[in-house]
Amino acid sequence: MTTEMDLKLWDLAVAVGRDPASRGAFLRQRPEELARRFRAGALPAPAQAGVRTFLTQYGHRAVAEIDPGMPRWSEEPDHILGMITNYLHVEDPEQAPDRQFARAAEHAEARIRSLVERAAARGRWRARLVRLCLRRARELSGLRELPKFYIVMVLAEMHRQLAGVGAELARTGCIASRDDVFFLDFDEIRVGLRGAGLWAVVADRRRLYDLELRRRHIPRLLLSDGTDVEAAMMAKSGASDGLSGTPASAGSATGKVRVILDPVGARLEPGEILVAPSTDPGWTPLFMTAGALVMEMGGVISHGAVVAREYGIPAVVGLPDATTRLHTGQTVTVDGSAGTVTVARPARS
Repeated sequence: MTTEMDLKLWDLAVAVGRDPASRGAFLRQRPEELARRFRAGALPAPAQAGVRTFLTQYGHRAVAEIDPGMPRWSEEPDHILGMITNYLHVEDPEQAPDRQFARAAEHAEARIRSLVERAAARGRWRARLVRLCLRRARELSGLRELPKFYIVMVLAEMHRQLAGVGAELARTGCIASRDDVFFLDFDEIRVGLRGAGLWAVVADRRRLYDLELRRRHIPRLLLSDGTDVEAAMMAKSGASDGLSGTPASAGSATGKVRVILDPVGARLEPGEILVAPSTDPGWTPLFMTAGALVMEMGGVISHGAVVAREYGIPAVVGLPDATTRLHTGQTVTVDGSAGTVTVARPARS
């Protein structure tokens, strides 16, 4: 579902690029201004219609979309509009996401043919069974994401209804703004609807929330005494041993690093190496122009790893502190088969 969504977003970018007025608007204006014009119905007609159609189908999605408090793309389309602008910078036809995806599909089909031929050497029925199983896996594996797609629809409707309650609470002065409602539980909301002021409760939780958003490292494994296992292992081995994580998508790519902590408003030039803490479906439009993916968290079946394999881009995941050990502008080589990231040594003058 997410791959289909990203390819439709690419098709929309292609349509925007064909219309001079739409292309000019996207290349001249920031995502916030484009979003304001979209809400006012003032984008050039092809762009206005295309974005509206896309959001009708996918506007319930968001970055960190399993959090009901996160604004949906239909409310704040800035991220999607920024992605369209990014895609307009793709000039090499071979870097076009639809071609990259087609190449990955062709590689998968070639691998199926190769494995069937190897099986045929041991018997006709074995070859038929291998073909059936591989075809079935290829056709059905994408269904693993289908339940979440519809769960997010439910969460988006919860967000819409809670936002309506929040608007009422803000109107009566119980909270400062509509979105404060997402820092309250249901019992507290009921108390607020009876007229109680909840500013202090919201302020405390917002303060803690803002503090947690600034946290740069979340241990993946803690011992009962509080030991961060990854940090202890890195301290024992030494950080100079190189950057290695879990191989997640085969292949090798060399390019400049772009460290991104929040995809909203992010810019990723074609071929750059995306380095992120972790990813979810809200990040995947960035994959369309990435040369490779490096993530601090996740394993071989994490969302980012699966989508990277679908797009045919190398990926290394579970690389501790990748967003602090790598820096935007560095040239690195990502080996998705070995699970390593090698930083290029600066040339001596």
